[in-house]
Amino acid sequence: MEFFSDVGGDPRKPSIFELVAQEQLRDLLQPALKYVLSVFAQRYPRHLLRLVNRHEEFYAFIMLFVENHYLRKHNASFAENFYGLKRRRKPLIEPERALEAVRGVPSHEKLRERDIRMSLAFLVAIPYIQSKAQDYFESIGGGVASDIIEESSPRHQPAQPQTFRDRFKRSFKTLYPWLNATYEGWLLLHNIAYLFNKTAFYRPWLGWMRLDIRRLNIDDYREMNALINAGSTASNKDARTTMLSRIGRIFLRSPRFLLDSLKYLLPMAIFFIKFLEWWYSPSSPARSLSTAPTGPSIPPPQILLPHPDGLAVNGREYGQCPICQQTISNATALPTGYVFCYRCIYAHVEKYGKCPVTLCPSFLYELRKVLV
Repeated sequence: MEFFSDVGGDPRKPSIFELVAQEQLRDLLQPALKYVLSVFAQRYPRHLLRLVNRHEEFYAFIMLFVENHYLRKHNASFAENFYGLKRRRKPLIEPERALEAVRGVPSHEKLRERDIRMSLAFLVAIPYIQSKAQDYFESIGGGVASDIIEESSPRHQPAQPQTFRDRFKRSFKTLYPWLNATYEGWLLLHNIAYLFNKTAFYRPWLGWMRLDIRRLNIDDYREMNALINAGSTASNKDARTTMLSRIGRIFLRSPRFLLDSLKYLLPMAIFFIKFLEWWYSPSSPARSLSTAPTGPSIPPPQILLPHPDGLAVNGREYGQCPICQQTISNATALPTGYVFCYRCIYAHVEKYGKCPVTLCPSFLYELRKVLV
């Protein structure tokens, strides 16, 4: 892995593993957000159910603002900035030696308005279209075997004329798997070419836009710190101002302060979710803190008393069947809590449909074998 992390001897060129990791992070954000919304929608369905039903549109709307902010301020997408990467306008000739003597980020590497718009199209619009196409493919029965559909549908139906919508569904259902497989294979071949230094762009559309992805260097971090400090210098005039008021002023002067904090809030949210998952897991030691050592906190149900017209139960003779008055053979219990011989209780329930002791309604599927 160390060999492939520095292909071509360029220390600022990210490895394919870093690029795949940031792409997987971007792909995991949508299902994670959908899961959180689904959990809260069960408690607040009036406000969140519509967002869950329109999750693709809601997620695309949010990511449009997030990605636009990071592209304009950090020259990178959210996932790329999280992994310490950025996008730059690739020059025709790499002036590495000329830039070593000059500090700062060159202005010709920063993204232009056209680059930002095209990046948003491939970061937000294309994934949205892919998710809608996948949902439509599954809604029309994509991935289900044809023999299952034929068995579930009634036979000998009269042939009905197919409309344009029916023909479109059939064509889409046939072509979509091939188109999707071709697209994924195309990206895989491009990743392999990037891995062996055959191309400088790990995605083909980055080559169309002439944008490559680089690691952040010390100058990039200095510029980021300068932007953060620029928003806080105005609030440092009064030395007696408390820390809480300083944070409030920074937030008010920078409306996009929350967007800048996402890369710090995301690891905290992942840690918090994993902590809750561990805390509420059945094998967690923390469960013993809330469980009484003598048993469960919920008391067991009370035993049903025998009915006056039912069979009498001898409380002194342990292990005696109330029906045959013999030692229980192949012990079987009813939901009422009384135990009988299997043959005795099976014949009784099959004939009378009730418990012989309590006269409560009983069924054959309620018989449970007792392992003694």
